[in-house]
Amino acid sequence: MSSTDLDAPPLKSLLLAIVAVLGLHVLAAIALVAIKTPELKPEPKKEMSPLEIKFVSLPAKTVSTEVEKQTVTAKKEVQPEVQVQPAPQPEPKPKESVRKPTEIPVKPKEPVVKNVEPKVTPVIASEKPRPDTSQKVASKEPLPKPKVDNSAAEAQRKAAAQAESERQARKAEQEAQARAEQEAKRVADAKAAAQAKAAAEAAAQVRAEAEAAAALAQSNEPVSFTASSANWASAPNFSFPERAARRARSGDTLNVVLVLRVNKQGGIDNVRVAQSSGNPLLDKEARRQVRSGKFKPFTKNGVPVVGDVTLPISYAVP
Repeated sequence: MSSTDLDAPPLKSLLLAIVAVLGLHVLAAIALVAIKTPELKPEPKKEMSPLEIKFVSLPAKTVSTEVEKQTVTAKKEVQPEVQVQPAPQPEPKPKESVRKPTEIPVKPKEPVVKNVEPKVTPVIASEKPRPDTSQKVASKEPLPKPKVDNSAAEAQRKAAAQAESERQARKAEQEAQARAEQEAKRVADAKAAAQAKAAAEAAAQVRAEAEAAAALAQSNEPVSFTASSANWASAPNFSFPERAARRARSGDTLNVVLVLRVNKQGGIDNVRVAQSSGNPLLDKEARRQVRSGKFKPFTKNGVPVVGDVTLPISYAVP
């Protein structure tokens, strides 16, 4: 066994020492917790008797400095706590004023208001020094203002204003271009719509005409025409008949009006007398003579149709 092992304390002793130290610390902490903090009691305010101040007027003296008499005022310190009114004190009897042989008697001053709080410090009349006019005049002069170089800021402001004006100009130009494009598109759309409408109307008209022509081609309903609109393919020979001359006087003119039914090929299918000449033989001969002729087909909208032609005929008696 070495000498070092003999000098070292035993392990049990160390453990006991550690436990004892911990126990003392715990007891000290419990004692500190158990101790109550003493409550601070506010100190009672000391009542002070009101002060009595008398003003004594001194004889006028020629003094180089101006002295202002100031009334002694009591400065009150604002206390955050609620003020406690002191017990009323008996009014002090006015003291007799002290007369001096060279001084003017002074009237006794009325007693000062009671309930004066503590810590009253009288203000003693002080002598105001004359203002130094030289300092005032010097202070009135305006101090020179330091000059600030605003050229960089002004240049930046001008550049920003110019950029803004250019942006506004570009925006206005883009808006004008957009409006022009919209107007051109509107005009083109309107023109296309008008053209489409005209084409539709033309197609409708052509279709209607075709339908009308087809209907006319299939229909045999006669259409009235005048003699001036009739064109003869081969004109008949109208001559006064000799048989009708026995009942007429020489040199007379006899008029007869015929209505002819002309087919789609221009041939005469039917003849009737619309107005007689007064001579039945002449009327009959006129109906026979007109059948020898042939018309060119009457057309309507380019389609051949059946026509009724009113044809007046004049005969001169030989």
